[in-house]
Amino acid sequence: MAAESRETRLKRLRLRAWRRGTREADLLLGGFADGALDGLDKAGLDGFEALLAENDHDILAWITGLAAAPPQHEGILRAIAARHRG
Repeated sequence: MAAESRETRLKRLRLRAWRRGTREADLLLGGFADGALDGLDKAGLDGFEALLAENDHDILAWITGLAAAPPQHEGILRAIAARHRG
């Protein structure tokens, strides 16, 4: 099987970010994907993709500070929160 191109990966991640289970997660993750994915390197994309595998309620709790984020997601969550604050 051929490797996925960067363009295809970005499209797939944007679609997954906008098609969540809650409207709040759609707006946070989809908005971040639209504005920031092009600037992420492979490690950043890997981190975002790993975050997308998590439950929406957990992601929202981590972003809002209601729960401590797992260490593997702290960097991408900081980037998402900073993008929405600014």
